[in-house]
Amino acid sequence: MSNKILFVVTGARNWTLSDGSKHPTGYWAEELVAPYKTFTEAGYEVEFTTPGGVTPVVDQASLAPDVNGGQEQADAIAAELEGIAGLKAPRKLEDVALADYASVFYPGGHGPMEDLAVNADSARLLVETLQSGRPLGIVCHAPAALLATESDGASPFAGYRLTGFSNAEERQAGLADKAKWLLEDRLVKLGTKFESGEPWQPKTVVDRNLYTGQNPASSAPLSRLIVEALAK
Repeated sequence: MSNKILFVVTGARNWTLSDGSKHPTGYWAEELVAPYKTFTEAGYEVEFTTPGGVTPVVDQASLAPDVNGGQEQADAIAAELEGIAGLKAPRKLEDVALADYASVFYPGGHGPMEDLAVNADSARLLVETLQSGRPLGIVCHAPAALLATESDGASPFAGYRLTGFSNAEERQAGLADKAKWLLEDRLVKLGTKFESGEPWQPKTVVDRNLYTGQNPASSAPLSRLIVEALAK
């Protein structure tokens, strides 16, 4: 079994709102850094991929002191991001082969709602990973990528229990009224069994080899569950 874990990261820099305006976005820092630390400290090598191999950008809002417990932690997470060399030269999503990896992980941020939600290469990887039995980790807004797996009105993920960024959280974050669609609504329509916990509190859901986390606070515990699964 490979000791590599693949991070599928959004390449989007903006999220298009319902009025056509562009909201700056990218990946959410904690949702990438916390799992990266969990996996590398457990001895795994992490590789990164984006649509077209574009260099991903961090959502600047995710580096703010108020979402990181203060300026010191905000500076620390920014420094950790800067030190992840693989982020600067990700592989092209269309070129990756699942056979090279023990697990696949999708960090969130609003970015996946812009690009991965409609990306066929990501959809193919998601379905292949699900069918392989390898742990598939997806956190926060990244379950938007599952929307691209729908074909002829059906998705292989229909019937799976999962979680993701909830409507309540989107409302509290102040963007629900501006969004073209809400993640929770679309995942329910896809046929998944969506579960949500208290806003902003850690919540993970495991159904077979699908591992999902609700929000940024869920990313560290989610990655720990995957490490435990890989150790079995």
